[in-house]
Amino acid sequence: MKRALTLIGQVLGTLFLLALLLVWISGVSPIYRFRAPQPFAGPDIFNPYRSLDTTLGWKRANFHTHTRVSGPWPLNECPHDAAYTDSVLRSLGYDIVTFSNHNEITEHPYDSSLQVNVYEQGYSPFKFHKLVFGSPSVKHWDPLLPLMASQKQFELDRLGADADILQINHPYRTVGLPRSQLEKLSGYQIMELDTHVSTQNEYWDWALSAGHYSFGLANDDLHHPERHWLTGVRCNFLNTPSGRYEDLRKSLLGGCYYAMRIPDYGGGDWEVKRRKNRELPFVKEIGVENGRIYLCLSQRADSIRVNGQGHTTLALVRDSCRLEYTLRPEDSYARLTAFFPDGAVLYTNPFARYDASAGDSPFHNAPQPVNLPLTLLFNLLLAFLCAGTGRLIIRLWK
Repeated sequence: MKRALTLIGQVLGTLFLLALLLVWISGVSPIYRFRAPQPFAGPDIFNPYRSLDTTLGWKRANFHTHTRVSGPWPLNECPHDAAYTDSVLRSLGYDIVTFSNHNEITEHPYDSSLQVNVYEQGYSPFKFHKLVFGSPSVKHWDPLLPLMASQKQFELDRLGADADILQINHPYRTVGLPRSQLEKLSGYQIMELDTHVSTQNEYWDWALSAGHYSFGLANDDLHHPERHWLTGVRCNFLNTPSGRYEDLRKSLLGGCYYAMRIPDYGGGDWEVKRRKNRELPFVKEIGVENGRIYLCLSQRADSIRVNGQGHTTLALVRDSCRLEYTLRPEDSYARLTAFFPDGAVLYTNPFARYDASAGDSPFHNAPQPVNLPLTLLFNLLLAFLCAGTGRLIIRLWK
């Protein structure tokens, strides 16, 4: 009995020490000297809707979708294959569905011309996950406990090296992603919006207020298309000619789209849900002219709010389908949110100040500078911890 208990203790201790060893090894990272936050500034106003073509209309899309993958549970978070998931969303009026399984590129189930190489990267239980678009293969390396902003920035830099687009996923559910880090991180193009509990998206404003421009997408992060309360409740509308990747890439990097939260119409009655999903309010006109931002909706909203620097409310219009707001000199950016009577919510991409003579957008994704002495010390510390943990494993079995 004593030998059995000793063996169990050795095995459990070894597993714990191996987990620590993986944390130390995967934590290798440069240490950055992050640039100080700097609000958007300049004589010009960036208009993400400058390419709006009303003849194309809006195409409804979900980009964060999971399906059944090869391998046993718990690798399979979704019980359904890609074809079934696609059919459910298309019955609700979706025109574009991409499949973003964890650390795996999924083939389109029936049309190779609609193939989009996108996957959700990240193994960390802290859920610092990213959507990676356009990468030819999956990058599996991931810090298991990315507590430091430098570790997160290193991930964004590595993934962005051969990807077209990076999205930071579900910031509300990411453990260890406080405001102080969102004010530092750069190198991504899209922030995932909305949660089941809030329509504020204040984390987006934290990053925008620090001068880190990004567009916003709202997605179901769908795992169970058979559950009505989880399906078709977040979506995006893109002004794009097709769902082919060359068109999606151009649209996603250009910003001519808006995101929505959708009520669970019917409460389980799928016929009601399908019908109501095809009667959603939409954007008829949006843009900026002579410093004046304008929005015209197809249906009356209870209110339309303008958010700006520091998540402040710059303007609020009630019981209207129109809004106009002239950016003041002190306004670094403005984004619009429309709240409809039945609970639908619409989010636009931000209008932001910039200098058109210095670039064609307010994106400033130059690499963050690296602190070489701290990088050396930090990684030497990790090497020391790895060596010490390895010695403990050996001693455990002597």
